[in-house]
Amino acid sequence: MNPQKYEVVFKKSALKELQILPQNIQQKILDAAQLLALNPHSELLQIKKMKGAESLYRFRINDYRVVYQIEKRLIKVTIIKIGHRKDVYK
Repeated sequence: MNPQKYEVVFKKSALKELQILPQNIQQKILDAAQLLALNPHSELLQIKKMKGAESLYRFRINDYRVVYQIEKRLIKVTIIKIGHRKDVYK
């Protein structure tokens, strides 16, 4: 049986944040999004659960952080925020 693939979507604001990043970082984040579609808890991305949030997670790409939400019922991953580690939690 083939495991169900998650739909990965970017919030409009996250897409804008992605577009201003260096090209190589953009590509790494897009590659990571493909991994999330296969497994939103992928160990390859060293994902951490966000404190105080039910379904928010984050992972690191160089000095950047990607924050996302898993909606298991909808089989959907929503990338909420992308930013430099010094700014992303504000």
